[in-house]
Amino acid sequence: MLRILGHLVVSALALWVTSIILPGMHLGDDAAPLTTQALTVLGVAVILSLVDALVRPVVKLLTWPITCVTLGLFLLVVNALMLLLTSWIAAQASLTLSFDSFWWALAAGAIIGLLTSIVEVMVDDDAAE
Repeated sequence: MLRILGHLVVSALALWVTSIILPGMHLGDDAAPLTTQALTVLGVAVILSLVDALVRPVVKLLTWPITCVTLGLFLLVVNALMLLLTSWIAAQASLTLSFDSFWWALAAGAIIGLLTSIVEVMVDDDAAE
């Protein structure tokens, strides 16, 4: 349970930092109160975690041949597609996550993946000592 909660917090932070860095990614309503913005980020992180757990493995399996041919670079496209799916599901739940174009989603997927990997490496190193 604690590991799932930790992953959720890391995902939420990665989403939030990425939305600050990328002008083409919109997460939450800037005019909303801080608690509403935080709940929006957490809600989107929950949706992204569910999409990553349920949909992403199937998509990765189906796109395995093209991923091999592109030496893994196609996984960036898969990440972008998962973010766009998350954006659509979030819109159905009245949460704000949008991208100005596919390319912003691609950049966001790369940054979120990088930030998440960095945090996971830091946490794993601390646990090993």
